[in-house]
Amino acid sequence: MDRYAPGRGNPSLVSLKLYNFFIYGAISIFAGFLQLYLQEIGMTKLEIGSLMAIGPFVSLFANPFWGFWSDKSRNIRIILMMMMGGTFVLAQAVFHAPTYAWIYGAMIFFYFFQSPLFAQTNSLILGYIDGTTQKFGTFRLWGSLGWALTAAAAGPLIDRLGVGSVSIVFACMIAIAFAFAMFLPRQPIASDTPVVTFRRFGRVMFNPYFMTFIGLGVLVSVPNAMNSTFMSLYITEMGGNKQMVGWAIFSSSILEVGVFLLLDRFLKRKMSMLLASLVLVSLLFAVRWQLMAEAVNPLEIVFIQLMHSITFGGYFYVGTQLTMLFIPRPYRSSGQAVYTMAWGGISGVIAGLFGGWLFQSFGAEVMYNIGVFFSLIGAAGFGVMWLINRRNGYQPIVLTEMGSMDEDG
Repeated sequence: MDRYAPGRGNPSLVSLKLYNFFIYGAISIFAGFLQLYLQEIGMTKLEIGSLMAIGPFVSLFANPFWGFWSDKSRNIRIILMMMMGGTFVLAQAVFHAPTYAWIYGAMIFFYFFQSPLFAQTNSLILGYIDGTTQKFGTFRLWGSLGWALTAAAAGPLIDRLGVGSVSIVFACMIAIAFAFAMFLPRQPIASDTPVVTFRRFGRVMFNPYFMTFIGLGVLVSVPNAMNSTFMSLYITEMGGNKQMVGWAIFSSSILEVGVFLLLDRFLKRKMSMLLASLVLVSLLFAVRWQLMAEAVNPLEIVFIQLMHSITFGGYFYVGTQLTMLFIPRPYRSSGQAVYTMAWGGISGVIAGLFGGWLFQSFGAEVMYNIGVFFSLIGAAGFGVMWLINRRNGYQPIVLTEMGSMDEDG
């Protein structure tokens, strides 16, 4: 067996799983508890929403930038280590900034390094398992475990030590993830892989099917991003504590393990099947946001968050697989970056600004009801894509051996 191909007993297989565990665990700390820290130092909901919108806005540029250079360098591991190093340093700058202006400045640079981490991690997994019998969900579920278990363990700790301890916990998790990334070998590159260029990049990314998928994904992702940004504040408004926030984050991810295993086992990697799955996921999103709008106590929110594993977990898994079908092999890191830019970038900017305004002006109930409307539009759009695909099929753009681009029938 090639030492670069993950298989039974290969050390890189274990390191890849543990890397996923700790990198997702680290981001769960930042995503779940930063808002409480900002509220404690005196920021309003609208100010917090505006600040959180910086990340998605920066990711609009950061995701394509790092994705392109991952494809260009053909060494995602080194790119990821650079990104983790920048994330580690700039996170400390955020938590130790002396003024609001310094926080805003530090967050801009922090998100430039942090926001593409998940997209490039997905590309890393897909690169290692390509050509093997390994499944994407088998590795991604370790990220879900890291997200859930870290949040559950950190909740009581941060509740006791104060939100100032968030920076310490986050730094430790990033450092451990970096250490496991160091044990990953460089992936082999096929000798006939075409050279990545800006011209081909644009042609590949802007095919109509992929762009429609991205646009509908933004609609479905906006309410999910609003929930991620403001859920912790919603819980504390209802009288919940930081430990309750930790359990809500835990419940949002713990069932993803089973979801990924089931999808690996039963969901066929066929475009019509994947598009039909997105219709179902979008409808489940609508149900979830309706339940959130009607919640009356923090414990209800904790239980409703269990649906996150099915809704976002399903959307994330299916979207990742669809992106692989839409995008030729040499550009898959870039494709995953653009996909992440949609659900974590464009939607996050809208969620931070629009969601912050809705939450502060009209309350959480109105914000979540708007989410129901967005999800239903997304479901209808994916339904139309499914019908078109069933009737006409899909003709992907491929790269010829000479490096030009053709339509493959």
